[in-house]
Amino acid sequence: MIFDLVAVLVVAIFAGGIASFSGFGIGSLLTPLIAYRIDLQTSVAVVSIAHLLGTAYRFVLIRNDLNKDVFVKFGIWSALGGLLGAVIGTVIQDRTLILVFAGVLAFAGFSGLFGIADKMRYPKQLAWFAGFVSGGLGGLVGNQGGIRSAALMGFSLSKNEFVATATAIALLVDCARMPVYFANQYMQLSKLWLLILVASAGVLLGTWLGQHFLREFPEKAFKRAVCGIIFALGIAMFFKST
Repeated sequence: MIFDLVAVLVVAIFAGGIASFSGFGIGSLLTPLIAYRIDLQTSVAVVSIAHLLGTAYRFVLIRNDLNKDVFVKFGIWSALGGLLGAVIGTVIQDRTLILVFAGVLAFAGFSGLFGIADKMRYPKQLAWFAGFVSGGLGGLVGNQGGIRSAALMGFSLSKNEFVATATAIALLVDCARMPVYFANQYMQLSKLWLLILVASAGVLLGTWLGQHFLREFPEKAFKRAVCGIIFALGIAMFFKST
């Protein structure tokens, strides 16, 4: 039990740091680890608490960098698409969806790494559509952060604007889904309070450390680094689903 908690703490710190840098990663890293010990649905609910706390703390730290125009035109529609995708995902459980999603992530990451994405920008009038589609895809397979960040690469945002806007959207989604988790799994979550406490503490510490790293990271290298993380996530999801 102690070994499990230490492992969760270490991964949570790393996940919080990655999320501070890329705008996603807490659920992608923590959920598979916790799911080794408890069922997937409960694991998602446990991680969602740490995710909410880490995301809220990150937003407080960088809220002044939020691009309000992108948040309204892209973010709100992304959240709506994510919720719709999540509802559909409870009915449709197809491995093909995950493979397609992994392919989209890998392509988006690859394009960004090699400069192809630099020539691809969304017309402002289609920002809502990009948000809705990317949110829907993420909601279908239960991993919205990666596809959201990939889609946000289509906007001309500074590194601070990128992370702040991705964080604000993630916080919006968290606030919408948390009541559902508590209503359905209150009893299970109450028994796992120590695990939730350790995961949350790790994510908060990682978030604080990650923000210091973000400030020191060169602007020009930021996009390539995030695209590398997106590409790695896509490849990992592909092999996990095969």
